[in-house]
Amino acid sequence: MEVHAQLLTESKMFCACPTRFGDAPNTNVCPVCLGLPGTLPVPNKKAVEHVIRTALALNCRIAPIALFYRKNYFYPDLPKGYQISQYGEVHPIGTHGYLEIELNGERKKIRIRRVHLEEDTGKLFHYLPGESEVDYNRAGVPLMEIVTDFPPDIHSPEEAREYLVQLRAILTYLKVCDGKMEEGSLRCEPNISVAPEGSNQLGVKTELKNLNSFRSVVRGIEFEVQRQIQILESGGQVVQETRGWSEEGAYSFPMRTKEFEQDYRYFPEPDIVPIQITEEWLESLRKTIPELPLAKAERYRREYGLSDYDARVLTADYDTATYFERCVALGVEPKTACNWITVELQARLNETGRAISESPLTPSHLADLVGLIQSGTISGRIAKELFDEVFQTGRMPSEIVKERGLVQISDEDALRAAARQVLEENPDAVQKYHAGKTSVIGFLVGQMMKATQGRANPQRAQQLLREELEKFQ
Repeated sequence: MEVHAQLLTESKMFCACPTRFGDAPNTNVCPVCLGLPGTLPVPNKKAVEHVIRTALALNCRIAPIALFYRKNYFYPDLPKGYQISQYGEVHPIGTHGYLEIELNGERKKIRIRRVHLEEDTGKLFHYLPGESEVDYNRAGVPLMEIVTDFPPDIHSPEEAREYLVQLRAILTYLKVCDGKMEEGSLRCEPNISVAPEGSNQLGVKTELKNLNSFRSVVRGIEFEVQRQIQILESGGQVVQETRGWSEEGAYSFPMRTKEFEQDYRYFPEPDIVPIQITEEWLESLRKTIPELPLAKAERYRREYGLSDYDARVLTADYDTATYFERCVALGVEPKTACNWITVELQARLNETGRAISESPLTPSHLADLVGLIQSGTISGRIAKELFDEVFQTGRMPSEIVKERGLVQISDEDALRAAARQVLEENPDAVQKYHAGKTSVIGFLVGQMMKATQGRANPQRAQQLLREELEKFQ
C-alpha cells in the first residue's frame, strides 16, 4: 500500500512558492518548481521535520543521514523531467516501522517499509478527446510517501480501510497533513495481487489510482480482486500495470504499463547536500508528538468507561477528541458529552459543512447547556431546541433561557393544574388507561409537555398524571 500525503507547509519543497489549494491555475509557480535551467533547489526544513515526526509516530528507524535522488521519467505533469525523491532502504528518512490497527476486537501490526520525502507533480485535466491541460501549482509541493512492507500484511479490503483510517488519524493528530482525500492532499494507491490459497508465491500486481475516499478504497480493491480472479480462472495472465478507478461506474481501467524500479534510473541529486539528522534534533521532535489515536481510545475506555465504538468515533479526529476533553474538563459527564457531540453537534456540523474546530457552539456552551438540564432548570426537550439556537447565534444557553423565560416549571400546584387540564381534555385516553391500556400515559405526558410549552419536568409530569388519574375513577 502506497500513501501520499501533502505536507502542511506554507511554501513548496524546494522554493518559496505558496502551497494554497484552489488558486487560479499556474499562479503559484517560479523558475525553481518549473525546472528552468540554472535554478537550484533549497530543501524545506519544516517538511523534513514533518516526515521525521511521522516516522517516529510510526515506530520507524530514523536514518542518521538522508539523501535525495532523482527519479527520472517523462510525463507532462513533471516539468523537470525528473522528480526529486528518496530511494533505497538506507537513505529514506524512516524505515522498518509499523502501525497497529484494530479490527473485530483484535489488534494487528502492519509493517511500514519506508517513510520518505519527495515533491509532488502538477495536475493534468483532460477536457476533450486528445486535449489536456496542466496546472503546475501543485508541482513541488512537499509530499510524504508511506509504503507498507513486503510480503504484505494487509489481506482484505477491510484491513486496507482500517489501515488508512488509522494512518489518516495519526497524520492529522501530528498536524502534518489535513487528510482531505477529496482535495487530493491524501492519496492512496494499493498494489493488489491474488494467488491460489495456500500458495507462497504472490501473483502479478496492479496499482490502483484515483481512490479519493475510504469507500472508494474498499470498492476498488474488491473489484480488482474479482477482476484478477476471473482472468486467472479463464486461463489468462494478469498484466503488471497502473489502473484508474471510476467511482461512478465502479470499475477499474488501464492507464499505463507499470514501470519497474530500474526504469527510473535513480541517482543521487547533485544539487542537494545530504541532510544530517542528529540525536538532539530527533529528541526535540520526539517531544512534540501527542498522544496518538489508538492510545487515546484505550484511555477513554479505561478512564471514562466509554464503549469501543464511542472511543473510536471521538478519537478518529484530533479536534473532536480535543473538544470532548474540554467538555469533560468543564465538568460534563463523559458519556453525556459523547452523546451530545456525536449526535446533536455532528448533525449540525454535517448540515452546515463545518469542521468541529469551526463550531460556534463551544465546549463552554455545551457545559452550560448540560448544567441547565442537570439542575432541573430546563427539560431535555427545551435543551434540544436551545441547541439549534446556540449553534446559530453563539449565545450562552443560560442567557437565552433567562431572556425567553424557558425555566422548567417546578411549582407543584402549577404542574398539578396542568395535569388535571390535560385529563379533562382527553377523556378517551383516561378511559383507556382505566381499561388497562396504561401505555396511553406516554400520550398524556406529551400533551402535558405541549400545554406547558416543554417546560414541565417529564418524570414529574408522569408522576402527577398517574396520581390525578387515580382520582378520575
